[in-house]
Amino acid sequence: MGSGAGQKRNVIRLFSVTAFLVMLCGTAFAACQQNAVTLRGDWGQARFTVEIADTAEERGRGLMFRENLPQSSGMLFVYDEPQTLSFWMKNTLIELDMIFLDKTGTVRSIHHRAQPGDLQPKSGGDNLLAVLEINGGLSKSLGISVGSEMRHPAFSDGPAAWPC
Repeated sequence: MGSGAGQKRNVIRLFSVTAFLVMLCGTAFAACQQNAVTLRGDWGQARFTVEIADTAEERGRGLMFRENLPQSSGMLFVYDEPQTLSFWMKNTLIELDMIFLDKTGTVRSIHHRAQPGDLQPKSGGDNLLAVLEINGGLSKSLGISVGSEMRHPAFSDGPAAWPC
């Protein structure tokens, strides 16, 4: 009877360890997915489901002609090399916040509440690799600020501030 009870305990331990490892791996993979970004800072963390715009055609269209954007969603514009980036709101129907990021995934500037249809370019600065567009006013209400860090596979080729 003693060896049967010992085997049962070993099976339970093995199952528990296996379940823990599966959960740990799942969490690691969930932390960095193409269709999601996570931002962090002194203010806390926020996660957004994103569409990726990484071709000239996708970046050119962006969020044009959309009548709404779900609250926890956005579009991540990713470029091949760091560069000077400016965005405008041509044919954009919803108010947006534009979060400009460098190659490490660090927020370098934010343009709050860009107005629909505004053709005036919103400059984010130099040496930028990506821009996250989310609903207008959301970055302020969450506390997202310059210096916040983003986790996403787009920043995995260099020294990411918050690696995957």
